Amino acid sequence: MFATETDYLEIGCSPCDEPCVQLGSEDYDRRAKKECRALINQLKRMYGEPPESARLTIKGNPHDYGVYFEVRCIYAIDNEAGSNYALKCESLPENWDEEAKKELNTDLPTEFQTWEDMTRHYNRQIHH
Repeated sequence: MFATETDYLEIGCSPCDEPCVQLGSEDYDRRAKKECRALINQLKRMYGEPPESARLTIKGNPHDYGVYFEVRCIYAIDNEAGSNYALKCESLPENWDEEAKKELNTDLPTEFQTWEDMTRHYNRQIHH
């Protein structure tokens, strides 16, 4: 990892105006990690690859209802490039870009045409 002390910023799990997989919904772990991977890839398209002093990871966090997943940017605190990259990543996009949509829409169950349709379906199940 890094030779110096690190810190991190919790980035989130999806663009701010998109529905995200809800903890407790069917097949949550697999779907949440897929969503986080798509977000990491989109952030890299937006801001470039992280410098050597930063890294984007998927982190599981304990919650009363299980473990939820989100993207975390770990960075060396004594390196301006790493901390600047983390701060940039904190500015989430509003929506998935076309590449992320393609990534998310692969290997969907046959009853769903898009990731968004599937996410909304499963999220309704846990809220009713």
